Amino acid sequence: MDGQEKDGRPAPPRPLNATAASLLGFLHAGPLTGWDLVATAELVIGDFWSLTRSQVYRELAAMEVAGLVESGEIGPRDRRPYRLTDDGREAFATWLDREPGPEQIRYPLLLTMAFGEHLAPRRLAAFVAAHRRAHGVRLAGYEALQAEAGEALAPYAAATLDFGLRYERAVLDWFDHLSPEVGGEAAGGAGGPG
Repeated sequence: MDGQEKDGRPAPPRPLNATAASLLGFLHAGPLTGWDLVATAELVIGDFWSLTRSQVYRELAAMEVAGLVESGEIGPRDRRPYRLTDDGREAFATWLDREPGPEQIRYPLLLTMAFGEHLAPRRLAAFVAAHRRAHGVRLAGYEALQAEAGEALAPYAAATLDFGLRYERAVLDWFDHLSPEVGGEAAGGAGGPG
């Protein structure tokens, strides 16, 4: 992340991207392998932030060069643990203290729906029904997590879970109000409760 300018002076560090910052955040708990980091990210932030295995390994390599993480000895199954450095803690703290940018909705169903006039109505209705079911399953999972964790959740995790619950309920309400022209429930029975 650091580099050299042409005159030999060190270039200012490149600001962390959200993927790198997330990995540094997870490493606060202790050393983790790239595989562990992917699994942790899928579990903890996977419903609202995506990162791929290749992104994780690319960021780990770049952060090691920048001195934000240190790699340990290769262990079982050729997995190498990474440890957060003091510079990594500082970079994470700086990233976390910045004003978060605006959210960006990237919902593939909405993109497909925007061009729905070019798609067979029954096909769009099938997409809508599948997405409705998936959101119903996700809501049920969040509700189970809330019931299981109860008051034991840290306030930050509880707030994140609450957003997930409210988001899934809002999306399901949106599905309930779709017209038949865009694959709603009356479109041949393809929609409907999850």
